[in-house]
Amino acid sequence: MALVPMRLMLDHAAENGYGIPAYNVNNMEQIQAIMQAAHETNSPVILQASRGARKYAGENFLRHLILAAVETYPHIPIAMHQDHGNAPATCYSAIRHGFTSVMMDGSLEADAKTPASYEYNVNVTREVVKVAHAVGVSVEGELGCLGSLETGMGDQEDGHGAEGVLSHDQLLTDPDQAVDFVEQTQVDALAVAIGTSHGAYKFTRKPTGEILAISRIEEIHNRLPNTHLVMHGSSSVPEDLIALINQYGGTIPETYGVPVEEIQKGIKSGVRKVNIDTDNRLAITAAVREALAKDTKEFDPRHFLKPSIKYMQKVCGDRYDAFGAAGQGTKIKQVTLDDFAAKYAKGELSAITKKAVTV
Repeated sequence: MALVPMRLMLDHAAENGYGIPAYNVNNMEQIQAIMQAAHETNSPVILQASRGARKYAGENFLRHLILAAVETYPHIPIAMHQDHGNAPATCYSAIRHGFTSVMMDGSLEADAKTPASYEYNVNVTREVVKVAHAVGVSVEGELGCLGSLETGMGDQEDGHGAEGVLSHDQLLTDPDQAVDFVEQTQVDALAVAIGTSHGAYKFTRKPTGEILAISRIEEIHNRLPNTHLVMHGSSSVPEDLIALINQYGGTIPETYGVPVEEIQKGIKSGVRKVNIDTDNRLAITAAVREALAKDTKEFDPRHFLKPSIKYMQKVCGDRYDAFGAAGQGTKIKQVTLDDFAAKYAKGELSAITKKAVTV
């Protein structure tokens, strides 16, 4: 199976009531870990790269690593997704390099740190959708800014994220505005703001309704039944990995991520794509620290890279199982980008929206 549009996977996930973890990748070992987990669980795969990842790995290296995954696991559907595109040009360059899905994050201006106006967000997202859909590429948009409902602060990682204090309205996606946004842009997927943030330090306590607004997802889904919702910043920050890192010289303080059971609630309410990066970083760091500490004479990088694949593979496999994606991979039938371009042109994939019900 060749690279496929992300919309193909998300439609299948919606039809069958499951969610798909989207893993950020930067190097060969991460891709191997994800693909081994997907193969063992028979799960569809979303490999996503930030602007930072594309710069770190190099465009050609990253593309060929992902193409190697396609060749090695031809039975597994794979989407190649641009994460947090800061401007249309970023999305267009991703499309030129073979990405089958792009995110136009117009919630921030092109500097990737200044909250943008709603009009700006609509305009840049609509522009990208028009170009991407013409060639069958899926588009994810974002409405609202990632940040903490607990502190009111914006969130930044890998050079992307709002700076400073955000209003409550900016930190929570408004359902009415979401309907208008989707109607105007026709995005395939919508990342919503519900209090999640990037990185390991999401919450200082176990999240409850006032700092993690899972209920907002259901409100939005009820109004946007065929727009696939996305949860960003959804690593669970496992305590055992934090403990292992600290056991072998790390100094990560107590912190809380998004509990798996809360993500499962989101999936039941319309979330189809769940972004995960930090959990995999923690798994790799734990493996590397442990391997180096246990054999201080070892200098072969394979000595610590091999266990990092194993530890990350377990995290990925656990998420495929927990989100209901396991067993779904080979059930997805291949549809090409050209086929999707034709569907978009005919209006077969247009968004369905529902007006608010007044009592």
